[in-house]
This record gives sequence, C-alpha cells and structure tokens, in this order.
Amino acid sequence: MGSATRYTVRKRRRREGKTNYRRRLELLKGRKNRLVIRKTNTQIILQIVKYEPNGDKVILTTKSSELKKHGWKYSFKSLPAAYLAGMLLAKNAKEHKVVGAVLDLGLQTPIHGNRLFSALKGVIDGGLNVPATDSVFPSEDRLTGKHIAVYLEKFKNITTDFENLKKEFSK
Repeated sequence: MGSATRYTVRKRRRREGKTNYRRRLELLKGRKNRLVIRKTNTQIILQIVKYEPNGDKVILTTKSSELKKHGWKYSFKSLPAAYLAGMLLAKNAKEHKVVGAVLDLGLQTPIHGNRLFSALKGVIDGGLNVPATDSVFPSEDRLTGKHIAVYLEKFKNITTDFENLKKEFSK
C-alpha cells in the first residue's frame, strides 16, 4: 500500500497567478468598495467594485482610452493619461454617489511613483476618498508630462526632423 501524503489542489485563480486570496480577504473584511487599478500594455483600467456574496459587482469602469472622447491625442499608458483617467473615474463616481473606496492593486507590484499611483492620485484629486500617503505619488512634473517635454527637447537640437519625431512620440 502506498503511503503518499494527500495533495490539495489550489484554487484555479491562485494556480493561474491571478488572485491572492489572503490579501483579498483582508480587503473584503473592511466592507468598503474597492478601487481596482490594472495596467495593460496599452492603457490603464480603473474600476469601483462592490463585494456581494454571490460575486463581486462592478459599479463603475473607466479606461484611459476613454480620454480620446475628451480630446486626448497622446499615449493612453503614460503617467499623465493615468492621472486623467483617475480624475475621470472620480467624476463618474460622484454621479453614482460613491464617496470612498479602498485601493486594490491585485498581484501588481506597488512601485512608488508609477502609473498605478498616478491613477490613484487622479482619483483622490477628483474628490474620491481613498486612504493613501503622499510619498507614493509621482511628482507634479511627471503628472503634467514635463518629463516627456524635456526628453523631446533633447532631441530637438540633435534631430533636424523634429516634427516626425514629435509625431512618433504622440503615437
């Protein structure tokens, strides 16, 4: 007879590396709405999610690609785009009578000053009550895109074809 130990198969979303159930449980214990921020290769996605026993309910979703409707002609994955998407989410949250939330970054690594915290800064500046410290936010120069303008100015002196370079960066 075999004396092998029992093996318990982990939950599917844990096996796939999509959910940390311990962290999720801690977020759900607070019984507050969650501000879920996810980044893709092309945009930032922000959601307000409410817990319900039979499954989470998404109250509101905003993508940085929605900025196109408001006249944004630049990248949807940059720090300024993430900040503006956060402002847009906060504006829409006021219409849905959402006043506060708790940040949920999922399995993404929280690095101070990145796009995730830029979006969070936009949400807070838009009027939504989300607990956070000021040390995690990017500087105002980065939020307004001055770092991109300084980078382009370096190439202005080097390249005579500045307009083509400008078009390339605007994509």
